[in-house]
Amino acid sequence: MHSLARFALAGVFLLGGCRASDQANQAQPQAAEAAIAPILATPDAIDTHSYARPLEARVTHVALDLTVDFDTRRIAGTAALDVDRKPDAKEIVLDDNGLEIESVTDAGKHPLAFKVAAKDVNLGAPLIIALQPDTRRILITYKSAPDAPALLWLTPQQTAGKKAPFLFSQGESIENRSWIPTQDSPAVRQTWEATIHVPAGVTAVMSAPRIEQPLTQGGESVFNFRMDHSVASYMIAIAVGDLAFKPLGPRTGVWAEPPTIDAAARELSDTEKMVAAAEKLYGPYRWGRYDVIVLPPSYPLGGMENPTLTFLTPTFIAGDKSLVSLVAHELAHSWSGNLATNAVWNDFWLNEGMTTYAEGRIIEELYGKKAAAEHAALSIDAMNKAVAENGGPGGADTRLHLDLKGRHPDDGTSDIAYEKGAEFLRTIEANVGRDRFDAWLKGWFDRHAFQPVTSAMFLADIRQNLIKGDKALESKLMLDRWVYRPGVPPNLVRPPANTFAEQDRATTAFALRGAAPSAWADWNTEERLRFLNRLPRKLPESRLDALESAYDLNGASNMEIRFAWLDLAVSNRYDPALASLERFLTSQGRGKFVKPLIRALAEDESWGKPIAKRIYAEARPLYHPLVTRDLDKLKL
Repeated sequence: MHSLARFALAGVFLLGGCRASDQANQAQPQAAEAAIAPILATPDAIDTHSYARPLEARVTHVALDLTVDFDTRRIAGTAALDVDRKPDAKEIVLDDNGLEIESVTDAGKHPLAFKVAAKDVNLGAPLIIALQPDTRRILITYKSAPDAPALLWLTPQQTAGKKAPFLFSQGESIENRSWIPTQDSPAVRQTWEATIHVPAGVTAVMSAPRIEQPLTQGGESVFNFRMDHSVASYMIAIAVGDLAFKPLGPRTGVWAEPPTIDAAARELSDTEKMVAAAEKLYGPYRWGRYDVIVLPPSYPLGGMENPTLTFLTPTFIAGDKSLVSLVAHELAHSWSGNLATNAVWNDFWLNEGMTTYAEGRIIEELYGKKAAAEHAALSIDAMNKAVAENGGPGGADTRLHLDLKGRHPDDGTSDIAYEKGAEFLRTIEANVGRDRFDAWLKGWFDRHAFQPVTSAMFLADIRQNLIKGDKALESKLMLDRWVYRPGVPPNLVRPPANTFAEQDRATTAFALRGAAPSAWADWNTEERLRFLNRLPRKLPESRLDALESAYDLNGASNMEIRFAWLDLAVSNRYDPALASLERFLTSQGRGKFVKPLIRALAEDESWGKPIAKRIYAEARPLYHPLVTRDLDKLKL
């Protein structure tokens, strides 16, 4: 999942099986499976956000046969679960959030007793199924609720093409339990397959290879998918709509709505190069193809690293490849996150911090050291802002290893996981040297491929395979302080001090004298963001007029620049930006942009709140439940 879009880098779906060169990877999931039970038994791997008891009975494979019904806004059908269990296990516990369970049977169609216990506002409810002594497979017949929080149903008018309805899912962190009855914990890795029935005329894609050509008859199309690698359940994803496909390279391609496909393909033309750069750094790409899908504007995230099919927001399409670091980030998740996955959400940084670090390395490999230095400098800016927003240097949520018990995982995660996590790895690299660190990092992914991991495992591995008893190095790295203590340790390694020297001088000059920098046209996105985000939050209206007049920020097509400008405009009650603000908030639903702006408006009782009420009433149907869940708390 992507938090920030930073640098201009110059994605996707498997229509067949893995290439021959990928077959050597197939033995690794079986080897990883044997190591999972001991990991689950460690205290740090106990998932407080799942009702599952995987040491007693664990789901190992999910087979879905589901029908997508746009009229009722439901997904309905069956889920067949293969179970690995202790001989004396009397029941298996699954995660459920609003599912309508019609029946539960064993493989022989004999009914199994089940109950859905009391619902928790954050976690949903446990689905408890009685096991017979010989039960190894469970068949659940069910429907999702029309308001399932993982799913967003769009009318044709809410899509780019205006021709067909659209459905997409967003499972991370704990939302997939609202449309798939399984053990919805990142520690419980599962292989899966799916048969998906959709209305004729629309296309279904999933985060797994398509295993045969779709069949259309009787007003219905049927698509089949299979994921042979074990994955965390949150990585099972679906999208259904009017979709076209374009190849980007031998193993990369892009899906998008027909009106979007050409612009998306142009923006993503460097994707194949990114895969090669990532492999050079971290070892073979083990998932076969790397495809992406550009979703309708309602998509709530920058991107989501669903295996073999990254989900992307269309807001990264700027026309000049200035925001496609997003793709580098999601691609890097193919190692950090999808291959070695945080066992619990307390260790979310193991996914996102490692990935943000890897994103920077891919940028450097393709676009040079200056680009990487700018990426790192903005990362530090974002980290410092996140520290301030999470209670300052002593705030509990500024630790990498969090305590999220009693909260929804999304409520405790922030840019700390991304940016402090990345700075931690940059600091280790600077102290041990790049060659040694790269060798360790490749080894980390190899040793923990297709496994859940924890902070304790990370630290133990680094001590055993990198530090190797060097007490001076151990002291210098401050490992435990980075992971378990709040704030930012003093050994933080920074990029060169002059990385943004020109932009910082321009910021100071503008704040003092109001002279818009003439070099703006020559700056890249990172440099423009540095300038805008470093400006004082309170400026005279004449200063804002000067910026808008010089750069037409109200009409900026780069959505990161537009957001930075509107954030400044709202903080200054700048009326000339209101039309731009309304267009921005009613034309896309990316939470990173939408939530801060609407919150800032709502906090301004006399000027902003009436604007927030009017805009939110219009825009709410466009937004995904992951966005409205937070914004509804404002009671606009």
